[in-house]
Amino acid sequence: MESSAVVSQPPVFPPPGLEAGANFFSNELPVSDAAPGRLYVGACAPGRRLKAALIRVYVAALAAGQTLYEKYGEAADPFMTALGYFSSLRELGGMRRLVDDDVRSRLTQVDARGLRKRNLRLPHAVEELTSRKSATEIPEVLERMKCTFPAPGQKVAKPPIDVLLATNMLSVGVDVGRLGLMIVAGQPKSTSEYIQATSRVGRASPGLVITVANWARPRDLSHFESFCHYHATFYRQVEALSVTPYSTGAMDRALTGVLVRTIRQASAELNRNDSAHQMQSIHPVVRAAIEALPIRAGEAGAGGAALQDFVQAALQQRIDLWRDRALRMGGGARLGYNDGRDGVTVGLLEMPGTAAWTEFTVLNSLRDVEPEAALTFDDSGMDSIEAGQ
Repeated sequence: MESSAVVSQPPVFPPPGLEAGANFFSNELPVSDAAPGRLYVGACAPGRRLKAALIRVYVAALAAGQTLYEKYGEAADPFMTALGYFSSLRELGGMRRLVDDDVRSRLTQVDARGLRKRNLRLPHAVEELTSRKSATEIPEVLERMKCTFPAPGQKVAKPPIDVLLATNMLSVGVDVGRLGLMIVAGQPKSTSEYIQATSRVGRASPGLVITVANWARPRDLSHFESFCHYHATFYRQVEALSVTPYSTGAMDRALTGVLVRTIRQASAELNRNDSAHQMQSIHPVVRAAIEALPIRAGEAGAGGAALQDFVQAALQQRIDLWRDRALRMGGGARLGYNDGRDGVTVGLLEMPGTAAWTEFTVLNSLRDVEPEAALTFDDSGMDSIEAGQ
């Protein structure tokens, strides 16, 4: 018993592969023309304000990109658009003003340092990809990110972007192969965010990531001091995530969706939208779902039999409410999974919103955790209170 306890290995997910560079979800490739990769460069200016350091880095990167472009042409296009990544809108807004003013003016004087002058033609030269953009503006920005720089003297319908300032919106869903230059302002809050953001560059061409550390922040300074080791062991540094898959709050939000999905996918009879009206608690598919889901929860969760009983009771409650709502349909109305366009089908499931959460509120996406809440500050009457004091 003692020897088996020492030899036995705990389960690990993802399982290790035969080589260190190959595992369940990724495969390490050597740097080549087909997989150019990214080069990370750290910059820190002790005793200087972060904004002052960022101005100099932006000027140097943009002017160097112009110099390479005039010398090598289209091959240097990935370095003509500088992506600026920021952890907050406040820092991004401050840099937007600096790019429009200081960076733009200094770019016209860099020839004294041996680099080529560059003219940022406002307002098209500088863009941002943040939550301040409307849903109609974001696709336009993404399309312009794909625009390459034309040859000198050539005019194009859509002007390319010289500087794109972005927050973590850039980390998800942005896949533009031509991007090759990113400037990160300060160390992002998590390693996973850092990896996600910087992986937007260097996809189809060599990528350069310049991380400007804020010496006044101990965490930034710590990352800068161990810059080479930190980036060499990138994925080892990703923070662990805590999950509570069978907590009361998690089940309130997800259990109904799992139940309805199980029933609809297991039965062609109950799959159509209007078949929600036909659901019976004694139906074999419904009984199988009520029996299987609690067993799965008891095996996967830490609550054991108590959790299994809790899940079974919650499922039975939803089935009873479901059937009761179908029986109360009157006036020719029928219960469907979603509202129908026929004026007859009434939806059982509800989308999350400002209304109170019910047993049949179902998330459309795992990103939809809580609805947005509008906050209005009413300062009426405060002047009279201060006057009374």
